[in-house]
Amino acid sequence: MIWLAPVTVAALLAGCGGGADGTHTKAASISPAVGVQVAAASSQEWPDTYEATGTVRARTVATISSKVMAYIREVKVQAGDRVAAGQQLVTLDSQDLDTNVRQAEAAETEVRDAFPEEDNGVAAAKANLDLAQSTYNRMKELAAKQSISAHEFDQSTAALKAAQANYDMARAKRTQIDSKLAQVQQQIRAAKIMLGYTQIAAPFAGVVTAKSADPGNLAVPGAPLLTIERTGDFRLEAAVDESRLPNVRIGESVEVALEALDRHLTCRVSEIVPSVDAASRAYTVKVDLPALPNVRSGMFGRAWFPMGSSKVLAVPAAAVVTRGQLQSVFVVEDGVAHTRIITTGRHQANEVEVLSGLSEGEKVASPTPPGLADGGRVEVR
Repeated sequence: MIWLAPVTVAALLAGCGGGADGTHTKAASISPAVGVQVAAASSQEWPDTYEATGTVRARTVATISSKVMAYIREVKVQAGDRVAAGQQLVTLDSQDLDTNVRQAEAAETEVRDAFPEEDNGVAAAKANLDLAQSTYNRMKELAAKQSISAHEFDQSTAALKAAQANYDMARAKRTQIDSKLAQVQQQIRAAKIMLGYTQIAAPFAGVVTAKSADPGNLAVPGAPLLTIERTGDFRLEAAVDESRLPNVRIGESVEVALEALDRHLTCRVSEIVPSVDAASRAYTVKVDLPALPNVRSGMFGRAWFPMGSSKVLAVPAAAVVTRGQLQSVFVVEDGVAHTRIITTGRHQANEVEVLSGLSEGEKVASPTPPGLADGGRVEVR
């Protein structure tokens, strides 16, 4: 420990400009008052909200698959590509289906080639029938005059019946040909429909989000080839605790934040899934999102659901000083500013909820002027 003689101490005080009574030192420490505006910590009625996190999903998603089993010849899109409604996406090998169409068309040609023969058969049968009918009519008149025997009349009657049967048979064969033609034409339509399945198109305008098809792979009916999401039609699917179910209503407005886009939106609840997940004890609430650029399925989002209101203690946000993890205000009492550490909660407009550190009615500097320090003199303006 260093000991200083009285003479030395007096010399140090003199060097600092202080007198023996310290009057000059006190005068130097008095600083001018800082002008401040004050606001009182007030009790306010704030709406209560429940925060739920969720994921952005497309409202309309199509999983594209083949209806026929065939090898993939060409894939015309990649994941991330935008497609228009009706745009060709995948082409399958169509050799076998082309053959089916040609076979059906050949069968149609064969049936049509049989039409002249059958038409001639019907015409010949009709001519025989007309002849048999005329012969029968003459024989009937002669029989009435007893100019012919009964046997001759019976022969004309039998000939008429035979001609009628031949004519009916010819017409039946012609009808069968018509039915055969209709059947073959139906086969052609079916074969062409199957052939059309080898050209897979987009059902609507959207974005390709997944691709599992490559040329040379075998496309199997029902196996996913591509996944497409409709453009500009997204919603936030938020997980809401089961205890909050009575407070959520379809059609109510909620605040939504998409952190990736740094956007806060006012949206509408469009659907509530009534079943509760057994693992999380939460149910899914779907909130429609407006059409925004750069929105993608899978983005993280938050939603705040209104849950009534409650009283809070609040101060202007401009009064709060943040240093690292600590937040404080300057409480003005008797012309002096005192630093007070506080705990804050929610923010609303330009005010902050104070959870601890202040009492209602206490006045704080707002906004905080630069250079104001703990214990500094202030002048309220």
